[in-house]
Amino acid sequence: MSDETPICSAKGCRADAVWVVAWNNPKLHTPERRKTWLACDEHREHLSNFLSLRGFLKDVVPLDEWERESP
Repeated sequence: MSDETPICSAKGCRADAVWVVAWNNPKLHTPERRKTWLACDEHREHLSNFLSLRGFLKDVVPLDEWERESP
């Protein structure tokens, strides 16, 4: 892992990320594929809702948990 602190994916936000918002566009990706956005506490709900409305949201997990469970 890089020494750089991950930052939130919300436009214009420079806060430290603490959440992983996992998603998948079924028109473009195989069912098991997961794309990810990072989110701070403030933007977690907004980013999750954006993806959920489109039917893309798969999971929201704490960043440290995601890093422990990823190969």
